[in-house]
Amino acid sequence: MNERFLKPYDPVETETRIYEAWEQSQLFNPDVNLEKGYANADAPVFSIVLPPPNVTGILHMGSALMIVIEDIFVRFSRMKGMRTLWIPGTDSAAIATQTRVEKDIQKAENLSRHDLGREELLKRIDSFVESSKSTIISQIKGMGASVDWSRYAYTMDEARYKAVMEAFVRMYEAGLIYRGNRIVNWDPKGQTTISDDEIVYEEREAKLYTFKYSKDFPISISTTRPETKVGDTAVAVHPDDARYQQFIGQEFDLTFCDVPLHIKIIADREVDPEFGTGALGVTPAHSHIDWMIADRHGLSRPQVINEYAKMEVGGRLNGKKVNEAREMVVAWLQEEGLLEKEEKISQNISTAERTGGIIEPLPKLQWFIDVNKDFTMEHSEIPGIKSGSSVSLKHMMRQAVESEEINILGEGFRKTYLHWVNNLRDWCISRQIWFGHRIPVWYRGDEIYVGVKAPTDEGWQQDSDVLDTWFSSALWTFTTLGWPAITPDLKTYHPTTLIETGYDILPFWVSRMIMMSGFFLGQIPFKTVYLHGLVRDAQGRKISKSLGNNIDPVDMAKKYGTDAVRFSLIAGTAVGTDSKISEDKIRGYKNFANKLWNITRFVLSNTEGFEYDPNRKYTDSDIEEMNSEFAAATAELENWRLHNASERIYHYIWHSFADRVIEESKNTLFDESASEEKKDEVRWKLYHLLSTSLKTLHPFMPFVTEEIWQNMPHKKERPFLMVETWPR
Repeated sequence: MNERFLKPYDPVETETRIYEAWEQSQLFNPDVNLEKGYANADAPVFSIVLPPPNVTGILHMGSALMIVIEDIFVRFSRMKGMRTLWIPGTDSAAIATQTRVEKDIQKAENLSRHDLGREELLKRIDSFVESSKSTIISQIKGMGASVDWSRYAYTMDEARYKAVMEAFVRMYEAGLIYRGNRIVNWDPKGQTTISDDEIVYEEREAKLYTFKYSKDFPISISTTRPETKVGDTAVAVHPDDARYQQFIGQEFDLTFCDVPLHIKIIADREVDPEFGTGALGVTPAHSHIDWMIADRHGLSRPQVINEYAKMEVGGRLNGKKVNEAREMVVAWLQEEGLLEKEEKISQNISTAERTGGIIEPLPKLQWFIDVNKDFTMEHSEIPGIKSGSSVSLKHMMRQAVESEEINILGEGFRKTYLHWVNNLRDWCISRQIWFGHRIPVWYRGDEIYVGVKAPTDEGWQQDSDVLDTWFSSALWTFTTLGWPAITPDLKTYHPTTLIETGYDILPFWVSRMIMMSGFFLGQIPFKTVYLHGLVRDAQGRKISKSLGNNIDPVDMAKKYGTDAVRFSLIAGTAVGTDSKISEDKIRGYKNFANKLWNITRFVLSNTEGFEYDPNRKYTDSDIEEMNSEFAAATAELENWRLHNASERIYHYIWHSFADRVIEESKNTLFDESASEEKKDEVRWKLYHLLSTSLKTLHPFMPFVTEEIWQNMPHKKERPFLMVETWPR
């Protein structure tokens, strides 16, 4: 028997060595597998892109779960002989990265980005990215991710830059990208617009004030932000609310805290009659909902708060910070006898994820994608949309899922997606930072030039804004395959088979990839959407620094082995459900890896000198049981239920193979009266069960299974377990 198995399994010594051997073999590359005959040219394709983590980030349990789920499906598909491609990449996470570098510079040199200038800051950021990106890449490798590193992409590399510029220009020429003055999420602290998904909602105590604009005004309103009421142009009530029927259509001129207002009472079905007084003071310039009400009713939109969260209005409030102005308005209401009630309530406050600043909705001149405007879809592979037909982005996004061309696993997530699309508003794609793909628009006086390259004549000034990071990542499934060129990779691997990510990313990234793939290729970007939930602690609490319950996957892998971390993450975790993780759970699956090691030691010590023939035809109830269990596990994997598959494999290996079959085999192997023929049958069975178990367990626990496989004595036709044929 190989002396390797006389010692306990040591994952720390094993894992780096095995991954380096895999990587050097280039067998993560489907082209190499095809050349060597490990993939079938006529077989179905399995392709997936890695949701690109922050290039300057570190691995946490959520991202580890994502990598493990994807790697299981990738390894399973590769062993089935499919042309299997998993493309790795990283994202610039522009706001987060620039914020981090700016803080470092401020701390070390007491300089702002404006002191440095744009060119110098970008040099510093590029240097920072280059020095720190190896951290996340090494951690992805550490989790055993069998991605094709030869196709690695970065959202800010040269190939992606060219693709992003091409995408902007094409959408602009189609009339879908425009520059307009619309309400946006403004971060006064970061001095930039941010997307909805970069908002963190914090539950805070607030006061709800109920009052009238003036003694002559007939309706009371309620708000938590009385300072914004100097920007009101209407009061909206529900058209069926009997309390206010007589006032609908009336208009009033009044002075509110030194500011002249013209208020019209309107009827709108979006108003909730149960909230507050059932009457909504409409502030079109400082509320997304109110902006849409103003659209429907043709209201004016005076801006009363500026980019620094200060009041920009006549009278006593001018120049005051919003919190100070709020107190002044409340004091004025009390003086005038207009304040009817104030009560404490709990309220979700919108804050910027990266800076912590409180978001101010306000109108800005920005670049947008029009999701409602029709365009000609020259080529369409989406059912229900003909090539050459006229559609909007919103309709196309809805049709891709309603037609079931895209399968979103979990009916609840499908409904979430459709609800989000039905309520989709124009997407603000410009950001007021310096790190990112700069908008390819130049100005000279009243002239404007849009192109993938700068104009050659003099006098042009490029737009200072950059594109939202989500714009470039929305192109991810096809720019990583060579688009805008129609490459062999693009023809072979797109649409991709699967996208796997956290359920919180469904509306923001998944939907935008559907938008972009449909517009540029007339295709869906992926066939199936698999969404995982949050990783929680053993008590079901969200993992956070404040609770002190963080479990670092890298630390746990060093302590118990990556295989144990992998199995603990997916055990009992169905699509879209939150999972629980604990050190005890990880330790339990370390015991499973040790159990497999000990099974191997027993089998090899009792089959020494025995020549295993994998093609031998022999069966009994033990083999039939294994075949049945593993066939069921295969079916579960093919239906994306990897938690069920893992449980079947685990229970078979531990309870059937180890606890029963091995124990029963001792009756024959250690029986001096048993014939050699009978003993050989038992030896073959043990070896066969072990060999098949290793193959079936490999996608879940790749390191320990590969290490055992490499040290098995039988002749192997292929160099690694990861390219062995899946058991049939």
